[in-house]
Amino acid sequence: MKINKICCIGAGYVGGPTMAVIAKMNPHIKVTIVDINAERIAAWNHTDVSKLPIYEPGLAEIVAKTRGKNLFFSTEIDKAIDESEMIFISVNTPTKTYGKGKGMAADLKYVELCARNIAEVAKTDKIVVEKSTLPVRTAQAIKSILHNTGSAVKFSILSNPEFLAEGTAIQDLLNPDRVLIGGESKGAIESLATIYGSWVSQDRILRTNVWSSELSKLTANAFLAQRISSINAISELCEHTEADVNEVAKAIGMDSRIGSKFLNASIGFGGSCFQKDILNLVYIARSYGLNAVADYWEQVIILNDHQKRRFSDNLISTLYNTVSGKKIGMLGWAFKKDTNDTRESAAIYVADHLLSEQAHIAVYDPKVSSQKVQADLNYLDTRSQKENSDLVETFEEPYKALKDTHAVAIMTEWDEFKTYDWQKIYDGMKKPAFIFDGRNLLDKDAMTAIGFEYSSIGK
Repeated sequence: MKINKICCIGAGYVGGPTMAVIAKMNPHIKVTIVDINAERIAAWNHTDVSKLPIYEPGLAEIVAKTRGKNLFFSTEIDKAIDESEMIFISVNTPTKTYGKGKGMAADLKYVELCARNIAEVAKTDKIVVEKSTLPVRTAQAIKSILHNTGSAVKFSILSNPEFLAEGTAIQDLLNPDRVLIGGESKGAIESLATIYGSWVSQDRILRTNVWSSELSKLTANAFLAQRISSINAISELCEHTEADVNEVAKAIGMDSRIGSKFLNASIGFGGSCFQKDILNLVYIARSYGLNAVADYWEQVIILNDHQKRRFSDNLISTLYNTVSGKKIGMLGWAFKKDTNDTRESAAIYVADHLLSEQAHIAVYDPKVSSQKVQADLNYLDTRSQKENSDLVETFEEPYKALKDTHAVAIMTEWDEFKTYDWQKIYDGMKKPAFIFDGRNLLDKDAMTAIGFEYSSIGK
């Protein structure tokens, strides 16, 4: 099938960047991203591309060049579905917060709503592409819904998982390690392969069955998260044996069988995928009675939670076992640098723990708004919204945020934090002045020379 028009349902962290790059590399294809959230669509259509709802290096430039030409953002979902030959489903698939599988299984209600919407609207044959992170055999559910519409419309279902790292998503899209396409219809697979083939070499486009494609996404994220939890487990051992986790990581990373990536000790991983995908994997394993497999992968999450709690416990014990009434400055709220995404950010949970100990928190993040900080804390429902508002203040300037603090906690590895005038920060803090470097970002010798009491991970 020749593809002239693409519809993507979901204008989030996956749909937005992915479709922008597809539009850029396929100027002959009209790409329309639709979403029920009118406010989000309005932000994507903002005349000032610096105001896009998602911050990702390089994204604004691509949107500026393609928007209004062959890239469009709209709330007219039915119209876009009707006109397109290929439909990407790129909606949120959060972990269930209710019912069977609560806390582990993926909530597929939005995916099912998309499938039913497509089934109702479609009058011509469609290729439907799973782009959301989904559990194995979700394609079968989508296929069942679409193939029982009672119409003569034919649907081909493909799985095309994303392997993007936030902060480098555009580069990951432009220069992917691989593009994975799973499906039964060879014609549909080749239609999608042709779109990616406009900039990706064919040897990097892997064609599999649907189920292998779906499981590959969960497995890739589980393996990457496992490496982070593994080095974080060693970081705690390092702190008790006078070893340096950076030296250990460098030594093992030089082993060609291991490699150096994802071996940076820290307060733990965050983001929308790692925890959600591992919990999904655990749930699937348990549903088949594979408890040893489930226990193995669940330990990755347990260790990650332990690392966050260990960080905040260390901060409290170092500040003479109380942070009540003390001002703690937090540098960073996003789960990693070069993104404004805060989902499952370690900062949220560390802050929540400190707030439960009656600390006052001052937050600075170059890309995260005060509204988002408050929303993240309110979502936990640990205390009232008023309490969160009273105890947490967000600043637009780092030196103001850190003025009169008892301690600084570095939560995100933003490069700009390394360039600050730390002598100026020290002069404005309560003494003794503490730094708790959750990302091993700063130079310990330089900080102690200024006068800081400096604590890092794994040293």
